[in-house]
Amino acid sequence: MSVGFVVASFLGITTIAGSAFAPAPDTISPPNTRHPAPVLALKDARGATVRLADYKGRVVLLDFWATWCTGCKLEMPWFMEFEKQYSGAGLAAIGVAVDEEGWRTLKPYLAAHPVSYPVVLGTFDTVEKVFKLPPSLPQTLLVDRHGRIAATHSGVVDKDKFEKDVKQLLEERGQ
Repeated sequence: MSVGFVVASFLGITTIAGSAFAPAPDTISPPNTRHPAPVLALKDARGATVRLADYKGRVVLLDFWATWCTGCKLEMPWFMEFEKQYSGAGLAAIGVAVDEEGWRTLKPYLAAHPVSYPVVLGTFDTVEKVFKLPPSLPQTLLVDRHGRIAATHSGVVDKDKFEKDVKQLLEERGQ
């Protein structure tokens, strides 16, 4: 058996297993099919509580990540760019770090790699049990202005498509 076959077989199994967990396709769901985002209230590095509910009226890019996640580190500059470009139109980003070592690991990482949006400390329980997402990273959600999950993305996002999804949600009014 060739190494290529083994790798392809492994990747096929991973894809099949991953698709069993996928909560929704990587597209914006119609407004009338969206469900409210779970309650999220987590602490930032200063000990202040960041609540997802406080962002109602804004489109929220909710990013679950960790310092050891290569894909997460690839996306974060894109998310900072999106927030900078679209914050005036109503976009806000929140990073939920799930590093097991907590702030002991996060604080030095964020000092060396500043993030322009709020970062809070969560756990994989937040990912799996609260948001019902696969236990893998990155996981990125778009929450509409009414606090409903409009899109869920497992893995590294396609930057251009994701930006289009952000713009689409920002253009929605009163739905």
